[in-house]
Amino acid sequence: MSRPGPPSRTTAVRPHPGEALPAGHRRFLMRGQLRRPLALTVADLRERWPQRRAEVVFDCATNGPQHHTFEGPLLREVIDAAGPAFDARRRKDRSRYLLAVTGGDGHHAVLSWAELDADFGDAPVLLATAMDGRALDAAGSQLVVPSDRCGARYISGLTGLWFGTCAPPEPVPGLPSGDLVDSS
Repeated sequence: MSRPGPPSRTTAVRPHPGEALPAGHRRFLMRGQLRRPLALTVADLRERWPQRRAEVVFDCATNGPQHHTFEGPLLREVIDAAGPAFDARRRKDRSRYLLAVTGGDGHHAVLSWAELDADFGDAPVLLATAMDGRALDAAGSQLVVPSDRCGARYISGLTGLWFGTCAPPEPVPGLPSGDLVDSS
């Protein structure tokens, strides 16, 4: 499903810290347990990573079935560039990581790294740079989860992505570790 992206008509916008971006260029921050946190625009996503194409159908709670074609890099490739703080050789270490993605309207969703990792779910989740042939520079990148039947994890106008682990569940008082609770 890999294909080269269209030639870029926009140059990368990489302002110095504190410098404002030109109008119509939204940036989102990738932070958390990453060796190289990133601040990226749609132009950065288009120019730095191969573009993939996903034709999707999902059910929107407010607008019914949606049919769209998205283009953008694989989310796992962008996170790989940020340097996840896990030991890539250890599958169990990788399986503990989560992603929390936030959009400009405050909507957010959680994914597991295992969903994206080629050794586990290998899901082709995108950070869209275009929707239906229209560049998303002004609107901001969109999270696209092609395997989802509903659109709840399609996050528009990305503002942030956190990557890290969560604490393991606390043991249940009075039960030895590893025992199951019968809830019937």
